[in-house]
Amino acid sequence: MKHSSAFLALVNDAKSRINEMDIDDVKQWMDQNIPVVLIDVREESEWHYGYIPGAIHLGKGIIERDIEARYPDHDIQIVLYCGGGFRSALAADNLQKMGYRNVVSMKGGISEWKNADYPVTIT
Repeated sequence: MKHSSAFLALVNDAKSRINEMDIDDVKQWMDQNIPVVLIDVREESEWHYGYIPGAIHLGKGIIERDIEARYPDHDIQIVLYCGGGFRSALAADNLQKMGYRNVVSMKGGISEWKNADYPVTIT
């Protein structure tokens, strides 16, 4: 997907303040049962085409509104992902502004995850 230059500038600004993880590191955490909340921030229609096993869905449009009710502990480890790592970077930036201290965005999103033949759950 081709993104506008203004959107990319916004994403790059957010990425200057957040931490990112490669898909391989996220997979390794999962394989080692490291406690992490894995959140898919894509649209609900995208979620139904497949998501990472164990992930929950809190779309980019509602995550800031609903995260604290679901996860009040601001010290929990959160990994966010989307289709390619752009929306998750924006969401990670916002969660950090809300006081979450251990939030990362997964680079490459579910697109890279699928390209690596990592498991995906389809509803």
